[in-house]
Amino acid sequence: MNSKALHKISYGIYIVGSKKGDRYNGQIANTVVQITSEPLTVAVSINKQNLTHEFIQDSRVFTASILSTEAPMTLIGQFGFKSGRDLDKYKGVNYKVGVAGAPIVLDYAVGYLEAEVVKSLDAGTHTIFLGKLLEAEVLNDAEPMTYAYYHAIKGGKVPKAAPTYIAGEIAGEGIKEIKEDAKKVVMELSKYECTVCGYIYDPAVGDPDSGIKPGTSFEELPDDWSCPMCGADKASFRKLE
Repeated sequence: MNSKALHKISYGIYIVGSKKGDRYNGQIANTVVQITSEPLTVAVSINKQNLTHEFIQDSRVFTASILSTEAPMTLIGQFGFKSGRDLDKYKGVNYKVGVAGAPIVLDYAVGYLEAEVVKSLDAGTHTIFLGKLLEAEVLNDAEPMTYAYYHAIKGGKVPKAAPTYIAGEIAGEGIKEIKEDAKKVVMELSKYECTVCGYIYDPAVGDPDSGIKPGTSFEELPDDWSCPMCGADKASFRKLE
């Protein structure tokens, strides 16, 4: 079986939020899909171990902010590679509370959805929540980020809790979309992996969000550069053979 065939399925990048009492939490998700048009229903798949899963089960509501290609890795890292059990993910983030009382991230979002859970399906490690749409809004005309863009251009990695995680695979396999001249310059440069969160620094991609251009080797990174996903310093990275 060639599991790479699953990479041909199109996904987006979303911040799914929910509430429990007066607390908020959210996470990155790529499996937000419209199920029907009459009535308008959407579905999201959430890992049972995630705090957001607990919040959705409690409140029976969720929101989904549709991220643009301009969303920085720091935002994705905050909601995708850190736990709401350890920090307030919404601190320093521009958001609003929707009609259902759940948080909606507005930073780098092209639009958002709000839904009330009408049914849930046990999918083993995950629960699929089916939600009746309560509200939806377009915020701007920016380009929505696809999962392919997240991998190829952003150099993003798949968290182990994600429904699309495949053991043994690394981010950046879609790098063929990078311009050929950039590839020629960096084809011999090594990739480095963050031992804290698994983010992979690829010289072919660089770190555009931090002003690091493609073609910059790991050794050339500033001493104060840190992992865009979790904030770990350079010393926390290991060279990939």
